[in-house]
Amino acid sequence: MNPTLALGQDLVGICLMLAILFQARGSGLSATFGGDSSVYRSRRGIERRLWQFTILLAILFCVFSEASFILPH
Repeated sequence: MNPTLALGQDLVGICLMLAILFQARGSGLSATFGGDSSVYRSRRGIERRLWQFTILLAILFCVFSEASFILPH
């Protein structure tokens, strides 16, 4: 595996994990079973940008994974 691709994939993976963790809405047992009233609202502002950034990071992670598989060692 190319060390540059491995480092890039590691960094994107860490950022992806952090972006997913920042999106946690409700906590507790009631939110787990549908007690959260904010389920059906639309994303706005920073929450929407974080959602889009998470999608971008997921795509980048897939690109790094494919590149490390396709490109020679």
